[in-house]
Amino acid sequence: MTTTPLRLTHRAMRWFGIDSARHRPGGPELVRLLARYEIDLVLDVGAHRGDFGAMLRAAGYRGRIVSFEPLREPRAELRRRAALDDTWTVLPYALGDRTGQAILNVSGDAGPASSLLPLLPRHPRTVHTGKAIVETRRLDGLWEQLVAPGERVFLQLDVQGYEAQVLGGVGEFADEICGVRIGAPLVPLFEGGKLFDELLALTRDKLGLTLMSLAPGPVDPCDGRMLRCDLVLLREGALDPSERVPVQAAHAV
Repeated sequence: MTTTPLRLTHRAMRWFGIDSARHRPGGPELVRLLARYEIDLVLDVGAHRGDFGAMLRAAGYRGRIVSFEPLREPRAELRRRAALDDTWTVLPYALGDRTGQAILNVSGDAGPASSLLPLLPRHPRTVHTGKAIVETRRLDGLWEQLVAPGERVFLQLDVQGYEAQVLGGVGEFADEICGVRIGAPLVPLFEGGKLFDELLALTRDKLGLTLMSLAPGPVDPCDGRMLRCDLVLLREGALDPSERVPVQAAHAV
């Protein structure tokens, strides 16, 4: 049997104790991590129709969620999902490293592959089919409006190649971010987008976070090469070990 790059990746993940079929950084596993590190505010950037927030709620997360979605159509569905949840807020912005307006390249399904950067041919989605002018904000300009003193903040980034720009807008509040979930491309998918090594270094060096979980993403059907993986990083040592939530208690969150 031929050993494909995907099989090699799965073997390597099992060697490090990661079962790619079971331990994806989402659902119950992610909520256990959020509980262990006492995360009580999730900033869901590029929220689309609210699937990530709904997943957190279904898995037991009860802290606050602030979702950012600049496109009107998916934002309408997002607002409907959040309407009956007193601790889920929706804002109509794209986050980045500047405040103003920008042109968003819109994918055919008005959401998942829409990006402030142009698609490259290796991207598995369809080409962008339109453009929209959206409002952009830096996170440090919104921070004091969004974050209460003492809240422990986790960033969920689904921004299609714009991860470095969002992190560039964190500014003086970098040390107050306790965790990040980020898509890290292994091959160029967006023009000007950062790749796995650069994003891992950025989250470690700029934010001082430690890699906690990794999940495989889509694979190129032509050669078996993985195109992207999802990373979860948290601020190790931010809590005194005696204050951390036991794993058994985290299951009940």
